[in-house]
Amino acid sequence: MDKILLMLQLQAQLNDATNGEKWIKGVTKNGKLINWKRCIYMECAEMIDSFSWKHWKSINKEPDWDNLQIEVVDVWHFMMSLAIENYSLNLKGGIDDLAINISSLESFSSIEGKNDTYGKQDIVIKKIEEVMLASLSDEELDIDSYIEDFFALVTLSGLNLDTLYRLYVGKNILNQFRQDHGYKEGTYIKIWDGVEDNIIMKKIWEDNSNIKPEVLYKELVKLYISLNKS
Repeated sequence: MDKILLMLQLQAQLNDATNGEKWIKGVTKNGKLINWKRCIYMECAEMIDSFSWKHWKSINKEPDWDNLQIEVVDVWHFMMSLAIENYSLNLKGGIDDLAINISSLESFSSIEGKNDTYGKQDIVIKKIEEVMLASLSDEELDIDSYIEDFFALVTLSGLNLDTLYRLYVGKNILNQFRQDHGYKEGTYIKIWDGVEDNIIMKKIWEDNSNIKPEVLYKELVKLYISLNKS
């Protein structure tokens, strides 16, 4: 439960810093409406592009599992935000209550053990589309079922709780780094010497799984400057 609680707390802090404290009511500090479900299904579409699903192009290309895992983590950002919002608006409780509930879900145990295997492409895509379908539905949101489908996707993507947590913290730091370096203004450079910043962040974690978040931030600063010299 500790990792789930910490991720929820980090997400709330990131949303507060990025969108202002009214995000919990579905609006940014600039008055722009927030649609977490739309964020989720748009990221899911990017997940599917990790596979050679097109019957007319690159039909023998291997799946990009690194990209899929990054997209899974991106969805987790939005799903946690949606869950926090759902609990608040429906008076179900706070972040602590949500963490307890998530940890008690039947599917939670499936992501606690070791996992480094990938699902079959067609099965993974089908699960992604199930998450998309729930995101597009106008019916009342069943947040528990939604998260359980996501946890199934975590397992199919070769992730578990530890690797989800590590990548989430890494992406959280990367998102903070982006905001501090012109992301909203449109001046941030996302491709560093031909490689997307997500992949660079992931490699830093893989090279040093015990790296502290503040050290990761400093590493990103150093690489950003060195790889994006004009």
